[in-house]
Amino acid sequence: MPVLVMKFGGTSVANLDRIKRAAKRIGVEVAKGYDVIVIVSAMSGKTNELVGWVNETSPLFDAREYDAVVSSGENVTAGLMALTLQEMNVPARSWQGWQVPVMTTSAHSQARIEDIPPANIMAKFDEGMKVAVVAGFQGISPEGRITTLGRGGSDTTAVAFAAAFGAERCDIYTDVDGVYTTDPRICEKARKLDKIAFEEMLELASLGAKVLQTRSVELAMRYKVKLRVLSSFEEQSDEAGTLVCDEEEIMESNVVSGVAYSRDEAKMTLVSVADRPGIASIIFGKLSDAGVNVDMIVQNISDEGRTDMTFSLPTDQVGRAEKAMNEIKGQELNYEELVTDLDVCKVSVVGIGMRSQSGVAAKMFKVLSDEGINIKVITTSEIKISVLVDRKYMELAVQALHDAFELEKAA
Repeated sequence: MPVLVMKFGGTSVANLDRIKRAAKRIGVEVAKGYDVIVIVSAMSGKTNELVGWVNETSPLFDAREYDAVVSSGENVTAGLMALTLQEMNVPARSWQGWQVPVMTTSAHSQARIEDIPPANIMAKFDEGMKVAVVAGFQGISPEGRITTLGRGGSDTTAVAFAAAFGAERCDIYTDVDGVYTTDPRICEKARKLDKIAFEEMLELASLGAKVLQTRSVELAMRYKVKLRVLSSFEEQSDEAGTLVCDEEEIMESNVVSGVAYSRDEAKMTLVSVADRPGIASIIFGKLSDAGVNVDMIVQNISDEGRTDMTFSLPTDQVGRAEKAMNEIKGQELNYEELVTDLDVCKVSVVGIGMRSQSGVAAKMFKVLSDEGINIKVITTSEIKISVLVDRKYMELAVQALHDAFELEKAA
């Protein structure tokens, strides 16, 4: 039988009624002739509760025990989903990560999937099981300990299973009905996309769009897994949701496909550092060692052998970055001042059409200028342009760019 992977996020399995609703959708796919692998998240809010209990019990916790606790939420959902399907006379059973097994690295709370041998589940399909309900977000380390994959890890689990089992498609059920040109809560003209290329989705996910986890899109792109994002709360058709696929499968697309934003950004500037070979390596090597994720980087023009180095980073990593820079001040690195701006945001336009059409950057900058929005930092890639602006202008910038590129209109 062909294999279909279906993933249900926390809001889609938040209570028993929603689990029953999801189970009915699974039953429809079984009736079509699929063997179904269902990946489930913990019930909405449960993971946060478990994390809170760990922090309250042991602020400097053992990461192995943290994983043992926080992975339990998915186990509960998997068992309840399997029971619900059995009540519907659908042959189903639950699987925890170690039973599959989902083999991962030993990096507890941030493990990466290394292999998913299909033999155990396929053997059960051969015996008549129709649905394997797998606890997402978890696996087993080479040492035999439970691991977790980090926030959003159930998306990654689903795509990895689709790749391992050669699934026809991987359907991600969530509380939105697809991928939009921007956040509909900010821009009422936002339009749902029927299709979006892997590369565009990867950029949107990394730039702040919350629909799919970045690692899951990376995996889907690498293994050519067709992803479909759907709402678990609306009636479905074969054309429902948004299909994330190869660029070649999209006949026509706008030059810009979407506008993304990230509210929780900070800007940090090292004032007057030596402009010499190796200085960037010292700064960003130290930040990397401190676990700081640097994004945009700008180095000013040198003046008398000194320069300013500016970079952006998540607001919750500012303390780590300041500590790292202060540790090397006066030793490996001399600078006059460390200036931090916590009141900025990142706004980006993304589109594969930018590869072959010029003028996107000029248009973007003019739109922001016309709205009186000053750009602090700019970074570009082949299919995206990102700017750092004052946070108070975030919604205005998103709406103005969405209008200027006419994203409410289909290609």
